[in-house]
Amino acid sequence: MREQRVIGVIPARYSSTRLPGKPLADIRGKSMVLRVVEQAERAKLLNEVIVATDDKRIFDHLTLFGKKAVMTDPDIRTGTDRCYEAVKDLNSDIIVNIQGDEPLLDPETIDSLISALADSPEAVCSTPVKKITAETEIDNPNIVKTVTDKNMFALYFSRSRIPFNRNDHDNYYKHIGIYAYRSDFLKTFIGLESTMLEKSESLEQLRILENGFKIKCVEVFNDSTGVDTPEDLDKVRKIITERENK
Repeated sequence: MREQRVIGVIPARYSSTRLPGKPLADIRGKSMVLRVVEQAERAKLLNEVIVATDDKRIFDHLTLFGKKAVMTDPDIRTGTDRCYEAVKDLNSDIIVNIQGDEPLLDPETIDSLISALADSPEAVCSTPVKKITAETEIDNPNIVKTVTDKNMFALYFSRSRIPFNRNDHDNYYKHIGIYAYRSDFLKTFIGLESTMLEKSESLEQLRILENGFKIKCVEVFNDSTGVDTPEDLDKVRKIITERENK
């Protein structure tokens, strides 16, 4: 892969309907957002990691630990828009949008996305998928399912079970919400109007497919657990406690 400048951006809003102040939630003595930053910093192909926040408490907290954070408009609609706002004046080839509520994210996942995008000139972004092993996840609308073509380009994402299980099909893949974008496409993407399927499924990535662009999917084997509720937070605390006590 030729030398490219790659920036990881972690959007981090303070407000959350189900878990207010989520980025600063304590997980064994460290905030969740700090743990996400530390995981991202372990990726070998990122040149820089930036947190894009709307709240000075998060900004000051990260600055205290020597991490880079930038303040963004609190009225920005989505994490993708916040990501672009943070890097629009920076020189970069690839921008990796890293979820701020996934402290278990594997750094190797980040590197695999960057490599896959660099090696797939026809794609505008890349994103990870993982084979579903728990039957309960297949029909869970909070677990986004993915189908791809034979070259691992995304055909569709859905909250429903896809494909339909008519002939004992058991290869279901879930989407893990992290994206590597070509910098010029990220600017294009946020300027596109929301599309019909995007609104129907409430899945932003469908806007890319509906406009005829290609998304490269990368199969990964390590799961990531997002934190949306107090129950999720307890689950992540337990996993990290077990890991750190080994």
